[in-house]
Amino acid sequence: MDEKTLHILEQVRRLYFRYGIKSVTMDDVAKHLCVSKKTLYEFFTDKEDLVRKIVLLDHNNRSRFFQEIRNRNLSAIEELFEVYKMINTIFRDYNTSMEYDIHKYYPDLYSKVKEIRRKKIYDTIYNNMNKGKKEGLYRRELNSKIIARLLVFMVENMYDTDIFTMEELISVKVFHEIFVYHLQGILNAKGRTFFEKNFNRLKADLV
Repeated sequence: MDEKTLHILEQVRRLYFRYGIKSVTMDDVAKHLCVSKKTLYEFFTDKEDLVRKIVLLDHNNRSRFFQEIRNRNLSAIEELFEVYKMINTIFRDYNTSMEYDIHKYYPDLYSKVKEIRRKKIYDTIYNNMNKGKKEGLYRRELNSKIIARLLVFMVENMYDTDIFTMEELISVKVFHEIFVYHLQGILNAKGRTFFEKNFNRLKADLV
């Protein structure tokens, strides 16, 4: 993707994030970018194409982050901590208005993105579980597939609950409790020793 297109997508994403997708017309976008609609349509065939590229850009940015985590050669526990931080960032960037508009007005795109997001979270947790077992940090008897599906279920349903406010979901306190709760269920004795020794160092990145 060329820099001009990327710049437009980032600018329009801010508009959608602030006002929602439905209320922002292509005229609004052109005015905000100080270009003509004709120029805008040189980059995007229509509004649906614009929305699709913004949504997929978000996905690609997150995928790149996950790949960077894998490339850092971290232990499974350190890697999982980074994954949880990424999930926390997803919650922080979550916009109910945008999600609602995509779901209602672009159902095919919504289904596609939901499936992609679900697979990415599942694969990441599943691979992390197997990595932790190989490193001797996680309990070997655990079912990696079930654990990964449980985490997907948790992430997806946190969006739709009123048990936690959005402010609570992205807070360091709630992040700490969820992360520790999950780890204590999967660590063996060696993993627990590593966790207790390194958690303060890892947690410092959140402050």
